[in-house]
Amino acid sequence: MSRKYSYDEKLGIVEGYLNGDFSLLEKAKSFGYNCVPGCFKLWIQKYKEHGASALIPQIGHNSYSKEFKIMVVEEYINGLGSLFELTAKYQLSNDTLLSHWISIYNANRKLTDYSPKREVYMAEARRKTTIDERKEIVEYCINHERNYKDTASLYDVSYSQVYSWVKKYDANGEISLIDKRGHHKADDEVNELESLRRENLRLKRQLEEKDMLTELLKKVKEFERM
Repeated sequence: MSRKYSYDEKLGIVEGYLNGDFSLLEKAKSFGYNCVPGCFKLWIQKYKEHGASALIPQIGHNSYSKEFKIMVVEEYINGLGSLFELTAKYQLSNDTLLSHWISIYNANRKLTDYSPKREVYMAEARRKTTIDERKEIVEYCINHERNYKDTASLYDVSYSQVYSWVKKYDANGEISLIDKRGHHKADDEVNELESLRRENLRLKRQLEEKDMLTELLKKVKEFERM
C-alpha cells in the first residue's frame, strides 16, 4: 500500500506515538497496514533530529553534490550512523536513496552531482543498461508510485528510458525489457508477412512515442508551476 500523508497526519502520528497514545503497530493497522511502514519510523527520527519542520512536505527536489554523497556514504561505511539515522540526519527522502549511493560507491562507480532540472524529462538515453538493471529500475518505479523522474535521477538514466521500460513491462512483462537491437535481419531480408509485422510495430511505437511526448510535456508543465 502506498499513499500520501499530509503534514498534520505525519505530526499526529509522531507526537501521538511519542506521547504514548498508541503504538506504531496500532496506528499502522488503523491505516490498513499489517506491519509498521518504514516511513513512520523515519518521521519519528527526523522529528527528533530537526523538530516538526522536518515533516513539512517538500516542494520540488533537493540538489545533491557528489561531495555531499561521498561524505554521507563514508559516514555510513565508517560506522557513524545507520542507513536510517543518516537518512534522517541529512533529510533524505528515504533510505533507498542512500542505499543506492552506497552501492555505486562500493562498485567503484562515480557518484555524480544531482540538480533536479527540466532537462531530466527531455534528456536522451544516458547510458547502456543490462536486463537486470532494467528489471530493478522498473520494479523501483512501480513500487514508488510510478515516479519516473525520481527513478531516472536515482539510477542515472533518462526519463524517457524509464517511461518506456515501465510501459513495455506493463504490456508484456519482463521479456519485453530484453534489448534486441543488433539481432534482427534488415527489412529487405525478410518475407512480406514479417515486413508487414514490422511495419505494424513501427506504427505502434510511433503511437507510444506520441503518448510519451504528451506525458513528458505534462510533467514539464507541472515542474514549471512549482
